[in-house]
Amino acid sequence: MSTSEIPADLAAWCAANDARAQDELFDFLRIPSVSAKSEHQGDCLAAAQFVADALTRIGCTAELVATPGHPIVVGEWRKAGPDAPTLLIYGHYDVQPAEPLELWTSPAFEPTIRDGRIYARGSVDDKGQLYLHIKALEAHLAVRGTLPVNVIVVAEGEEEVGSVNLEHYLERDKARLACDAVVISDSTMFAPGIPSILSSLRGMAYVQIDVRGAQGDLHSGMYGGAVVNPAMALARILATMHDAEGRVAIPGFYDDVLPFPDAVREGMRALPFSDDGLMHEVGVTALGGEPGYTTLERLWTRPTCEVNGLLSGYTGEGAKTVLPAVSMAKVSFRLVRDQDPDTIVRLVAEHVARVAPAGVTATVTAMHGGRPWRADLKGPVIEAGKRALHAAFGREPVITGEGGSIPVVGDFERILGAPVLLMGFGLPGENAHAPDEWIGVENYQLGTRAAAALLDLYAQEFAAAPRP
Repeated sequence: MSTSEIPADLAAWCAANDARAQDELFDFLRIPSVSAKSEHQGDCLAAAQFVADALTRIGCTAELVATPGHPIVVGEWRKAGPDAPTLLIYGHYDVQPAEPLELWTSPAFEPTIRDGRIYARGSVDDKGQLYLHIKALEAHLAVRGTLPVNVIVVAEGEEEVGSVNLEHYLERDKARLACDAVVISDSTMFAPGIPSILSSLRGMAYVQIDVRGAQGDLHSGMYGGAVVNPAMALARILATMHDAEGRVAIPGFYDDVLPFPDAVREGMRALPFSDDGLMHEVGVTALGGEPGYTTLERLWTRPTCEVNGLLSGYTGEGAKTVLPAVSMAKVSFRLVRDQDPDTIVRLVAEHVARVAPAGVTATVTAMHGGRPWRADLKGPVIEAGKRALHAAFGREPVITGEGGSIPVVGDFERILGAPVLLMGFGLPGENAHAPDEWIGVENYQLGTRAAAALLDLYAQEFAAAPRP
């Protein structure tokens, strides 16, 4: 592990305190703060208090802000002065349910190290990545007695259930949370040893399509061939959503798509990625998707339409010759800038109404959605992030995208008007949301050093940036 590019005082403190920082993380990970389950309400409160206490111990102020759900922890250190920038650090202390428990090699809430990895629920998503930022703050305050920037820490307890109260809190307290930039570590690096800055997240429009025919299920021999079958009708509707080559065929679907710059696409094509490796990872013999794009471009830069679930008729053991009265599909649309979830839902509903056969009634219900996000990849916090990752990992970070959605990123930019740096320290295959979740010990330590360096480098980049 090289720390030659990290300031010597911070590097020495981190080296001397790595073991303690890991022990404290283990205490954090032992709290089963599962936000989705009401029986863990007390555990979520305990995790929030753990974060607040950790911030208070190192010299920040901290409080628990009540919400209709789990509390939001707000920590502050504002002694750098009015000319210094303010950096907001976001993370979440809640975790996914650990089930199925029998698939864990070691207990989900008893952290264990195996092969250089910390195994526990929340280790990478997101307790480990949140806590390394707190240790980075401590490094500065312990060694220098000060921070080079003003800092706000926002740690929520509902990220795993949709951040249902965070947006309202940001709106309500946006004057207090005013900042010059936001940093979030809740994502992965491209590969081991290859630090990454996440430049884009796809949005989401999720709908349910219900098709109804007769008043009840019918005998398929007595009525089949005369009464329209809702299961067949739904299959036909779904088949119209793509053309023969894999493009989404819903009229207007691509109208608002903002193409990625050629330089960004070229950078993605230069990454060490293998289609064969992906096929082996997921166990398929071929890949598909929209023509004219590489696999990474399809995953990161292009919108999609995917059926997530189907239900109709008899699915039990043996045979039952029934013509079902209803059929249902869950369909998700991953979106890219500048697509709007509400617009996509409207286009889908119009398309379904247009192609549904006579004899059935088809309805489209919006379930949930989120806006896509894309960074501008310029400005003081982005430059500072690049330098900090290079300092910790010894190589230039790569620019990556993410096929999934983190709606809170867009909320921070929209409500606070601040650019967001996504600087994650997870790795592919770390089993977030699955049994045997883990974070690498080395990445936890290097992430702490990168987060510590970021504070110095952001202050420098902000001071050097031209003012409007």
